[in-house]
Amino acid sequence: MQAPALKSSLLLFTLLLFLSSLNLASSVCNPNDKKALLDIKHHFNNVPAFNTWDPNTDCCNNWSGVVSCDKHGHVTTLDLSSYNLTGSIPSSLGQLRKLQTANLHTNNLSGHIPSFFGYMNNLQFLYLYDNKLTGPVPSSLSRLPKISAINLGINHLTGSIPKSFGYFKSTLISSLTLYFNNLSGPIPRSLGKANIQVINLNNNQFTGDASFLFSRDKTALFNIDISNNLLHFDFSNVDLPQNLAYIDITHNNIYGALPKRLGQLPLKSIDVSFNHLCGKIPTGRRLKQFSPTLFSHNNCLCGPPLAPCH
Repeated sequence: MQAPALKSSLLLFTLLLFLSSLNLASSVCNPNDKKALLDIKHHFNNVPAFNTWDPNTDCCNNWSGVVSCDKHGHVTTLDLSSYNLTGSIPSSLGQLRKLQTANLHTNNLSGHIPSFFGYMNNLQFLYLYDNKLTGPVPSSLSRLPKISAINLGINHLTGSIPKSFGYFKSTLISSLTLYFNNLSGPIPRSLGKANIQVINLNNNQFTGDASFLFSRDKTALFNIDISNNLLHFDFSNVDLPQNLAYIDITHNNIYGALPKRLGQLPLKSIDVSFNHLCGKIPTGRRLKQFSPTLFSHNNCLCGPPLAPCH
């Protein structure tokens, strides 16, 4: 009875050694990725924030909290949000071919958004907000096959939203955030075709019609903020998505009446103030619960939560 037990123990020990060797091998940073990371460190003049980026240590294990790797040692996450960096986005970042999350927000980065982001086919989350980036929004971002969230807010970007953003290769975009920039001109009608859950375009200088962003068949859309722009369109016949829970259109030149369907939505937040809306606010238990200020400063809106219509 001892021989089979011993044999079983040896097999188990051998298996554990094998698995351990796999784990050990997977922890080793890919040499090309490590070189790219050290180039990024050099690009930012080896500031003290990079002290843990020791070329003699493994980036996957010893640079924790900033760098994450897959089982093959390829860098999948780079989070420099706490590094308070200044300067341009380094080109060596584009050499991290397996990168899934690039988090460079809350820095002082300047210059244009590099075109190489449009070729990082594994990229899912791009966070460049709260910087000093200038220039246009790269149209190439739309061709990323796995992109889920794009946040370029609080920068100094100019130009318009690329028409290609209506044709993302990714089947679902969790959020498109371009707020607090200097973007202008009409919002491209193609954007109404994109399958996006959260659209945040507030505090820009967009003009014209944005009614196409609202449509009953846009079942994914549950949060839209187009406030503080120069938009001008009739809100009366907008066919609101059934899952829309957050809507903010304040401080625009939007006119007409509030759509009757508004009272049927699962609203958690709404602000339609400071426009040119008129007519009776649609009936709905949720609408009555909101503050009157969220409907104020319009031409002639009336009914709960505002004063009764005459």
